[in-house]
Amino acid sequence: MNACRVVMITTGGTAASRTTDDGAVPVLTAADLVPTVSDDITVIPVELMAVDSSAMTVREQFAVVRAIADALDDPEVAGVVVTHGTDTLEETAYLADLFAADPRTVVFTGAQYPADHPESDGPANITTAVTAAADPQYRGRGVLVALGGSILNARGVFKRSTTDIRAFDTVNADLPRPLVADALPDRLRARVDLIALYPGVSPGTIAAAVEQRASGIVLSATGSGNTHPDITAQVSLAVQRDVVVVVSTRVPFGTVEPTYGGGGGGVDLDRAGAIFSPWLRAPQARMALLALLSIGADRQRVSEFFAASSPS
Repeated sequence: MNACRVVMITTGGTAASRTTDDGAVPVLTAADLVPTVSDDITVIPVELMAVDSSAMTVREQFAVVRAIADALDDPEVAGVVVTHGTDTLEETAYLADLFAADPRTVVFTGAQYPADHPESDGPANITTAVTAAADPQYRGRGVLVALGGSILNARGVFKRSTTDIRAFDTVNADLPRPLVADALPDRLRARVDLIALYPGVSPGTIAAAVEQRASGIVLSATGSGNTHPDITAQVSLAVQRDVVVVVSTRVPFGTVEPTYGGGGGGVDLDRAGAIFSPWLRAPQARMALLALLSIGADRQRVSEFFAASSPS
């Protein structure tokens, strides 16, 4: 009987890091990270890059998604594991999920502590991820995130702690999985800015994004999707210039919906032409908008996507 084949793509991050005088640095190779698993699983290491995920560019994130697709071109591959820094893992994993038409399992994992730390969690996480990627029960669930003993759907996941080995949680475990497309574009062409909203935020931040030719803007708003009236006015101007504006929130849990008025409430942002992301938080909403605009989706298609990403 042939062994089940799992491709493990490594990108650096804490799991591949050792502590130096200059801080933790990714130095371990893909071969170094191959875990000891059962004899019926063969792990094929692929070293894609060695970077901290906080330093990743959109081009590098898309390269990870392309590498997953390349691995799945082999019909003998049962699943794929990606080791990734936890700082932006939720974004890259969700970007992969947006194009995950193949039912075979893809699992992202990483670590909270470097490989030479007494509490290093990378080896256990990688072992869990490889085992899950080879397990038929996870097929068809889209991209998964495995850390700290939890295996979560990538859609809706967010980093909940900077130190706890149970690094991730989810805003909702039952979010639907509309795809952006069945096939990858050649590259991500759009630029989407993410803007945090807070008391006293300058409306000029939105105007600056528009002037710098952002195709889209995601607002990390307060509460259920609220801000100041001056921001609403700038959102209206941005929409008039064909910039797609999506509203999310800085709050970890709960739905985002137009509820309040007063000039800067969600009702006002909705009337100004903003699209609400009911469940995807700002980092993942940005990846969705970036992917959608890169394939030429119009405002209506964007609105339909975010509506379809909510439980019925």
